[in-house]
Amino acid sequence: MNIGGGYAAPSLFIGFAAVAAFAFFAWMTLRVASKRRREAVMNAPFPLEWERIIKKNIAVYEKLSESERFELKRLTLLFLDGKEFEGCGGLEITDEIRVTIAAEATLLLLNRNITESYPKLHTVLVYPHAYVASSRDVIGAQGTIEDVPSVRLGEAWQDGEIVLAWDHAKNGSRDFDDGQNVVLHEFSHKLDQASGTANGAPILKDRSSYKTWGMALNHDFRELREKVERHKKDVIDSYGATNPAEFFAVATETFFEKPGRLKEKHPELFEELRKYYNLDPEDWKR
Repeated sequence: MNIGGGYAAPSLFIGFAAVAAFAFFAWMTLRVASKRRREAVMNAPFPLEWERIIKKNIAVYEKLSESERFELKRLTLLFLDGKEFEGCGGLEITDEIRVTIAAEATLLLLNRNITESYPKLHTVLVYPHAYVASSRDVIGAQGTIEDVPSVRLGEAWQDGEIVLAWDHAKNGSRDFDDGQNVVLHEFSHKLDQASGTANGAPILKDRSSYKTWGMALNHDFRELREKVERHKKDVIDSYGATNPAEFFAVATETFFEKPGRLKEKHPELFEELRKYYNLDPEDWKR
């Protein structure tokens, strides 16, 4: 017996299937179009003026291999195509600012078969100098929570923005030996955040990699905290003892700028970072 049009169900399922098929087709079309756009951007000629900026401001550029320089320029084009730059504190954004920051950030992506440049990053906010920002801290005898101003050189926000002080970004890119590099620091936070949260464990190649990664970073993080408590210095800056996320960021700065000393003092940590970044910055020091 057919009561209330019981045979309408098949046509309903067909309708759902048609909608799902259309949505999948639209998604695939956008994905293919996005891939083609990225390829077109990366294959575009690199402006000579931009390369002059890189040669002037990126200290290690001339030390890179020919293939690395080629890849750096391709990834810089991709970065600049997809990110907005916004000047803060009266700073006017110039090509020098955009290209320098993009190229420096791209150093972290070399040799990793990257087809998207920091996909969760949308805007780079740039101040002329160190800036004052508020953070919430517990202060006072009653444990009241208040906004406490602090001077900062950079921040990496989870919602798709990075903040940088231009003078420190430029100086860091020109001096690639002091272990201080705010661009590498903040963009390594972005790599860390890609796993969902900044905890010192970015997305690795496979699940088995997390065991040795965790052992090396946890051991050296605890060791650094103990040294800081005893007022002893390490090749890794003491700020890395703040938490695992900051340890990864500071270790990244050290890996790229002081690879020889990091390898000597923290060989297991060096090896994990070498595998993750798929390069050895010691090659750039020769």
